[in-house]
Amino acid sequence: MPKVREQYRAKIRGAIKRRKKEVYTPVEPDMQLGFVHNNVDCIGCRACEVACKDKNGLAAGPRFRRVQYIEGGTYPDVYAYKVNVSCNHCSKPACLPACPTGAIFKRKKDGIVDIDSTLCIGCRRCEATCPYGAPQYDPEDGIVKKCNMCVDEIDAGRKPYCVMGCMMRVLDIGNIDQLRSGDYQTKAVAPHEKTVRAVKNFADPELTDPSIVFVPHSKGKVE
Repeated sequence: MPKVREQYRAKIRGAIKRRKKEVYTPVEPDMQLGFVHNNVDCIGCRACEVACKDKNGLAAGPRFRRVQYIEGGTYPDVYAYKVNVSCNHCSKPACLPACPTGAIFKRKKDGIVDIDSTLCIGCRRCEATCPYGAPQYDPEDGIVKKCNMCVDEIDAGRKPYCVMGCMMRVLDIGNIDQLRSGDYQTKAVAPHEKTVRAVKNFADPELTDPSIVFVPHSKGKVE
């Protein structure tokens, strides 16, 4: 066991040494995958949350995908809608350059941001820098984890568990440029609906250029 621990420490020291020599250059992916969520038609069943926790074997507490309930107004003008978020696999991820070991990386072929758990030392710098609360510390394993868009499913030609678990089909993934322009065919967006980059209570997209769009509720639109 001591020998295994020393090998692990040597691997981490080597990763930190390499990381200090590198100048961070944002990855320009061949194609950027992103999420779309319909805030209007989502019923808040949390099937996506359950599917995600089941796929990733998460204990009580950590939630890579979170359904947020937004309510407000005064009678008779009251409203309620849901905003569904996870890691946004940003074009300019704040977490990536903050990692001292280079454990966080962005895939060239599809822009997915992932974590190499063998290099994570649990310093939680990524957790502090992400404006969307995506990286989450796991005290049992002593490392940070997050949504990786189910890369094994993506590589097998399938969609993430959260998307497949959505009974209302209001959550989907696709080429983010096409999702923004309205050219991507998806059940999450009706022909008369338009997507936006941000809704109320969502961090400014100019910070990291998140790969997500929403069909906003009328009360959730950003003026």
